[in-house]
Amino acid sequence: MKEEKQSCPVCFGNLKIVFPEADNGLRASPEACMACPQKTECLRAAMQGKSGIHVREEAVDRAYTSGSMGFMERWSRKKELNRRLKEQAKREKNRKEDHLKKS
Repeated sequence: MKEEKQSCPVCFGNLKIVFPEADNGLRASPEACMACPQKTECLRAAMQGKSGIHVREEAVDRAYTSGSMGFMERWSRKKELNRRLKEQAKREKNRKEDHLKKS
């Protein structure tokens, strides 16, 4: 028996909607998202993009500011996040070029 995929809501994977930053600078999913059956997949999709990398950078900066992370660990994590950001930009550029070639 095949499982039918439910159609994704318009907000699916949009980090600004599914994991917005509150006034205090922290992020949390809104109550409306908690009832959605696709909340886990949606948040994963949102965190895989460029904005997800920026959210991880925010977390590293907060940990360093609070003193729970040292300079070397912060430097190492920021370097890794920067590398991921560059890789993702390169993949997106290649996808655009491939799309233009097909057109």
